[in-house]
Amino acid sequence: MQHMNPYINFNGNTEEAFNFYKSVFGGEFAFVQRFKDVKDQPGCSNVPEQDMNKIMHIALPIGKTGMLMATDVLTSMGQPEVSGNHISIALSPDSKAEADKVFSGLSAGGQVIVPMSDMFWGAYFGMFIDKFGIQWMLNFDPKVNG
Repeated sequence: MQHMNPYINFNGNTEEAFNFYKSVFGGEFAFVQRFKDVKDQPGCSNVPEQDMNKIMHIALPIGKTGMLMATDVLTSMGQPEVSGNHISIALSPDSKAEADKVFSGLSAGGQVIVPMSDMFWGAYFGMFIDKFGIQWMLNFDPKVNG
């Protein structure tokens, strides 16, 4: 396995969340597809009209090989979205400065759980829940990344 790409389910606000993530990480979306783009495909013809503009799949490149991906779950189709601490996205920045920049950007409007600080295991670490309910962890380890 070369890398892992987190895939997040949102309750109708994927586009808002990913525009926010793009403002922090930069770059361009690698892929954006709405339910209306596939309405003629098998299994997609019964999507209600009010959900057609929601995001079926979006991908934002992060780092050299990473990709953050997501979808809007459709409660109209019996797909419940349950927010909580069942997932954390862990990032390994290349420096303390990058860790601070990403932490500051993504935690804006969210809840800081552990501020960025030097930890007993030798890394510079922080954890927060962003304003969309997604938990993030940043760990800069100078022995690995420095």
